[in-house]
Amino acid sequence: MFGASDLKTNIVVTETTVECPVRDCSKIVARQRKSFRREPQFQCPNHKIYISPSTFEYQNETDNFLWQDSKDLTLLRKIKTVKRESRMARDNSEDALTWNVFRYLERTSQVASSLLSLIGASMPIPRLVYWSYSRSAQGVWPQLARARAEFGEHPTRSSEPDLIAVSDAALFFIEAKLTATNETTPSRPQYTKKYLTGGNNWYQQVFKTDYNTLAIQERKYELTRFWLLGSWIAAQLDCDFYLVNLVLGEREKGIEQLFKSHLITDTRRHFLRWSWEDIYHFVSQNAAMTQDKDLFTSYFENKTIGYNHLRELQVAFQVNR
Repeated sequence: MFGASDLKTNIVVTETTVECPVRDCSKIVARQRKSFRREPQFQCPNHKIYISPSTFEYQNETDNFLWQDSKDLTLLRKIKTVKRESRMARDNSEDALTWNVFRYLERTSQVASSLLSLIGASMPIPRLVYWSYSRSAQGVWPQLARARAEFGEHPTRSSEPDLIAVSDAALFFIEAKLTATNETTPSRPQYTKKYLTGGNNWYQQVFKTDYNTLAIQERKYELTRFWLLGSWIAAQLDCDFYLVNLVLGEREKGIEQLFKSHLITDTRRHFLRWSWEDIYHFVSQNAAMTQDKDLFTSYFENKTIGYNHLRELQVAFQVNR
């Protein structure tokens, strides 16, 4: 895996070529335009990465993973039977980041304590559902499948939280962002599925703002769906609900106040902003010193998210190195 210490701080891009971003590599490849393609003319023969002016992609996605033992890879293969899209080989993949971070927390039994640091309340150890895959059900988490059906979602175009953490006491939907923003709109705005009528008109019980304003005009379609479905599931399970927007520390600083202003919250329904840097600092300050912790913190300290329009390398996280 290549991090900031392995990559050039600037790359040369011309109208037709891009240089390999790895330090001390002189290879130049053809320049990609529009969609990213994994083709030989775009691959560095030395480092086996596919290159564009803004990012790169590993030939093998496992090169982008911290955890590669058989148990991890077997679980990931099962997840992919229900996960709709995967670009985990891309350097700036939020899915690869989510996998690396939460598999570490799960492997080291720190999920409950990290969520405690977020909500300020203790909770039982939760079960993790990655991209809707339930290990106990060997498929889509049944409660999510029922919610999708209740609100009229088609299985191939349905709500898919990056991570679900569920215990008897609480349900967390965690929507992770790396380079993307929370500004999303439906591809067919005129088609609201059953968002307004499903769950015995559940929308009216958990939102202050009408759907058209919030999902379309305010461009919060994705968060709207997760709040709607997640809060309904939590009500069926009789547990607290937390919709967590996990973002870069320097981005989306006002999202908690902004989105909460549209919601009907109470002592059992909560919307929270969490940063990746918060997780890094939690692990740095609380986790036992192990080889896995060293690998995890080094990953954070060196993680990159590609090159900007000035062809300058962008470091992902604002953490002390």
